[in-house]
Amino acid sequence: MKKLWFLTILLVILAGCNPFGSDSSELKGDKPPNAFIEIDGKRYDTVLGTYCWKNGCVDTASAKDMLKNESPIPVEPGTKVTFGMDYEPMPNEVHLNQTSEDGEIEVAVTDYTFTAPNEKGLYFYDYGVWWSEGDVSDGDAFYAFALLVK
Repeated sequence: MKKLWFLTILLVILAGCNPFGSDSSELKGDKPPNAFIEIDGKRYDTVLGTYCWKNGCVDTASAKDMLKNESPIPVEPGTKVTFGMDYEPMPNEVHLNQTSEDGEIEVAVTDYTFTAPNEKGLYFYDYGVWWSEGDVSDGDAFYAFALLVK
């Protein structure tokens, strides 16, 4: 099931990438910008995963696989988590998937913010962002991080 979901997301990304037909001139750099999360005023880096940018697409492993050697970020239940990047323009579409031992769900993000789960446990996240105009993606990226709800 997880592999099917990952392949579906990958196909959507690749289908939406159009580096030759879209105007990606406002996107800067050779790859997407670094992203971070902010919790109680403290910044934590995320890990760049799969992306499509001006020079093409790169495919990586799932968040859980990419983070196996990283320490999860400890948080209290219900903590507010905000996404950020020191980059303009900000992406105009975002999606967040949460994976835990209970399975995978999509989590609502409002104004680049979501709330950590109320139940204790280890949670892995894939944060997908798109810079797009209409149905054409100028660029997209997935970022990974993990939270340990205490």
